Amino acid sequence: MHIIRFTIMAALAIGLLPFSSAFADTDYPPQIKPIIEQRCMVCHGCYDAPCQLKLDAWAGLQRGANKDEVYDGGRLRAANMTRLFEDAQTTDEWRQKGFYPVLNDTDPDAGTLSRILELKQQHPIPSGDKLPDSFDFSLDRDQQCPKPDEFDSFASDYPLWGMPYGLPGLNGDEHEKLTRWLRDGSPGMARPAPTTAEQAEIDRWEAFFNGDSLKRQLMARYIYEHLFIGDLYFSDPGEKASYYKLVRSRTPPGEPIDIIATRRPYDSPGKDKFYYRLQPLRFTVLDKRHMPYSLSRARMQRWQALFINADYEVTDLPSYETSVASNPFIAFHDLPVQSRYKFMLDEARFTIMGFIKGPVCRGQVALNVIDDHFWVVFLDPEDKGANQTAKFLARESKNLRLPTARSSILISLLQWRNYSRDQLKFLRAKADYVSQRTGGGHGKLDLDLIWDGDGHNDNATLTIFRHNDSASVVKGFVGHQPKTAWVIDYSLLERIHYLLVAGFDVFGNVAHQLETRLYMDFLRMEGEQNFLLFLPEDARIPLRNFWYRDASSHVKQFVLADTSKLDRDTDIVYHTDNPKQELLSMLQKREPGAEAHGYNVSDPHFAPLHNLSGPPFSFMPEVAFVEVLGADGGEQVYSIIHNDSYSNNAQVFKEAERRIPSEDYLTVVTGFIGSYPNVFFQLHEKDLGNFVKAIIALRSEQDYAELVSRYGVRRNAPWFWQLSDKFHTYYKKHYPIEAGLFDFNRYENR
Repeated sequence: MHIIRFTIMAALAIGLLPFSSAFADTDYPPQIKPIIEQRCMVCHGCYDAPCQLKLDAWAGLQRGANKDEVYDGGRLRAANMTRLFEDAQTTDEWRQKGFYPVLNDTDPDAGTLSRILELKQQHPIPSGDKLPDSFDFSLDRDQQCPKPDEFDSFASDYPLWGMPYGLPGLNGDEHEKLTRWLRDGSPGMARPAPTTAEQAEIDRWEAFFNGDSLKRQLMARYIYEHLFIGDLYFSDPGEKASYYKLVRSRTPPGEPIDIIATRRPYDSPGKDKFYYRLQPLRFTVLDKRHMPYSLSRARMQRWQALFINADYEVTDLPSYETSVASNPFIAFHDLPVQSRYKFMLDEARFTIMGFIKGPVCRGQVALNVIDDHFWVVFLDPEDKGANQTAKFLARESKNLRLPTARSSILISLLQWRNYSRDQLKFLRAKADYVSQRTGGGHGKLDLDLIWDGDGHNDNATLTIFRHNDSASVVKGFVGHQPKTAWVIDYSLLERIHYLLVAGFDVFGNVAHQLETRLYMDFLRMEGEQNFLLFLPEDARIPLRNFWYRDASSHVKQFVLADTSKLDRDTDIVYHTDNPKQELLSMLQKREPGAEAHGYNVSDPHFAPLHNLSGPPFSFMPEVAFVEVLGADGGEQVYSIIHNDSYSNNAQVFKEAERRIPSEDYLTVVTGFIGSYPNVFFQLHEKDLGNFVKAIIALRSEQDYAELVSRYGVRRNAPWFWQLSDKFHTYYKKHYPIEAGLFDFNRYENR
């Protein structure tokens, strides 16, 4: 341990390493890392980590804590950005940004982390069923973030709030190892350098991204603005994953990366020359923000064909002025629309996942605008009829502008009125365009317009589940047929990305958050309208009205209003009086991967949960993980997802008033869906039938409490960590590319 610490400090002292590099490229020692990951990172790993104490990297522990909350829906000014490894590079720089230490270099036992771990040992979590009401597990709770000189008062007022908060404490061996390490000065160890094979891949890809021609520069900018959020890897990562981030650096390949930190990926990198670099991922992989994306030789050949070999010219590069850079239809006008669309469709799940996952971690702003469960398909990029051309998009670019940061609510609301007018203009122009391109014998409005994944790509069908302020997106059509579905075309997919991924600022003010939420309404309605157009003309308005029960006429004008509707019937022949169900069934049979076999549940005991709906299910949590122990000693893992029903999703507030519990239903899948489990259930195979019957019989909160008492694992269960470890091990074994640490900040106390 001392040798590890000496090696790093000696390198700093003699100038072999800049401090910022050592700070960033240092990791927890191997005997300590599993403890921090499995017991600490599961609550302290994202922007919503309590007290901004992000422990998903050794540098986060050295940085310390901050009393300011990243998620503050009422702030009138944008907050200071506190992105680890980006907005400051050394401990001293973080101190200047208001972070205070949780370690004590001179007296390690007096450090806040040491004391709060010891507090848990002295005052273990209370036994019994529910924890007392003195524990507050709400996301918006008043956080207690004691500085060193405030800890005595904190311990006196909240003796049961030792760490891990509201969960069992570390066992004796874990506590001893962690305490000894803290007493040794919490030293880290250097992260391993890329292997020779990995470095060769890095060199090859950095050369590809940093070509001199205007075509290559424009291509690289487009790819960067779409992949900056991804965890990139060169081959199947397996147990020893090596992930990389695509970043902009002041230094060229071959030199240490000097990252250019901007608020958004399309913000100006400055006037000096910069380079696209692949930086090793410095964080532990957390499921809630993990977005894996493979870089292979086939991928490079595909991009070469789409962006370099394609027949087009680039005579000038777009500026980084906000009015240009924030509007991809202007900035990337020269790139072929078809190439851009195919690029996003190749990994459509990744593209959609950008606003579902990513570093935001608490997505209420973006997510209360969508239904709890819906299916997504895409227009075919090869079709020349329904898809927009670059010329059309350039002509409509002003009507397609997206919100950027604003300084006041008044300006934001005025802007929203302008956006609404622009959206109606675009919908009218789009309807006219599609009519001209598909009418008069030019083409049919039928299933051939839907992308079939080129016959093999299972990104062609997606299912989205919303879990209140988080969500999941999976390949295929999962669960029974949902209330709504979207058909996404190029311009809609691009706007979703630039609104909620490239252009969204988690540190932005309330005006920015409100504008984003209101604008996303337009995008949801456009996707739904695209779906309705494939139904018989006389079925469209009744279904729209069902989706928008209790919504104002002002809202409905954005979905099939007289001024923007497509005066053309579908060419699909229907044979039943339920065309929506018939259309979804046709898509299920037609699209590759739509059946989502990997999520199917074969055990017949779960069947009743798929076939029922109503108030009993409204008592179930958003996401439950279930371990069923077999008679042969094996186990099977399932997820039970609660889908809430609403009269409509077209209002920012009063969500509870729009709830319709009688239409709630559950989706049961094999494996894991959801990054934030609300409860664990653990039962033997022989008890599965009774478990399902107990769920169906739920009529009150007391019934649910009894269900958890019988089959659930409460926060204070002595075996909580044992089951948590089993779930993580199972996840890594069966889903090595997808797997990351789950987050327990939303684990319930019911």
